Amino acid sequence: MLGATGTIGRATAAALMRRGNEVVCLVRPAVGVAAGSSNAKAARLVEGAMVKVVDLGDPASVLRDGFSGDRFDAVVSCMASRTGSPKDAWAVDHRAHLNVLEAAKRSGVGHFVLLSAICVQKPMLAFQQAKLAFEAALVASGLRYSIVRPTAFFKSLSGQIERVRKGAPFLIFGDGTLTSCKPISDGDLADYLVHCLEEEASWNRILPIGGPGEAITPRQQGEALFALLGLPPKFRSVPIALLDVIIAGLGTFGRLSPSLREKAELARIGRYYATESMLVLNPQTGRYDADATPSTGTETLFDFYRSVLAGSAPPDRGDHAVF
Repeated sequence: MLGATGTIGRATAAALMRRGNEVVCLVRPAVGVAAGSSNAKAARLVEGAMVKVVDLGDPASVLRDGFSGDRFDAVVSCMASRTGSPKDAWAVDHRAHLNVLEAAKRSGVGHFVLLSAICVQKPMLAFQQAKLAFEAALVASGLRYSIVRPTAFFKSLSGQIERVRKGAPFLIFGDGTLTSCKPISDGDLADYLVHCLEEEASWNRILPIGGPGEAITPRQQGEALFALLGLPPKFRSVPIALLDVIIAGLGTFGRLSPSLREKAELARIGRYYATESMLVLNPQTGRYDADATPSTGTETLFDFYRSVLAGSAPPDRGDHAVF
């Protein structure tokens, strides 16, 4: 398994083990486990699984330190670049995955389940291009595959809980109805990924998936959060034009500075999510279609909000935090 130290990866590893599978996690040193650390120390990141520290950017390390001549039935990848910057995306979403795919083929792996993203339907960013490039390589590899493209994650929509609880307004872009999504929980997505290994109907397919219930807009997310807190709704609108100005400025100065060039790409990522829905895109109409976006699971975003407000720890959003 790849990406097992992330929130979705940990949930997926746990779901695999609940079904009696033996799970071996290939962990990148950059997650904080030094290359010389013992397996016992590394294994604490994913309780019950074997953890191997592997340089996934090095094909030799993947074979030697990862697959190690053992036989594996499947590869499940929840791994993704941490920032979405072009350098990180092509190194992780594409090259590291290619290295694992080649090792999987040489080792006789039968099935590769890939956690991708629904936003690759309308690729305008480097990380989307990198994901699509690997998707194409996987489809052409000859291995049985399941490519899962989920909608928004709960952790991506949890960043404003504390600010609203403290009395700050809920930030929206435009009027808060520009986009919508069917958020999916880590647990429900993990069960779906494992289901792909077990159900023939999920084999050799690209599978968009969302959580239960109707699609919701950012304004509806804010209204629900205020209602759960017993507070009157209070919103502050951020104009899309402001993002355009920021992107233009960073793009101009980015010609001279690699760090500013990377920040410009991160700003473009922010604008993308502010203006594009995380739903199935109808190629004929060019519109997002909530009815065509499949649903799975039982936990809604508002269930998640209730649990956090009741005292559950919010997820660590890391480099994906916006607000």
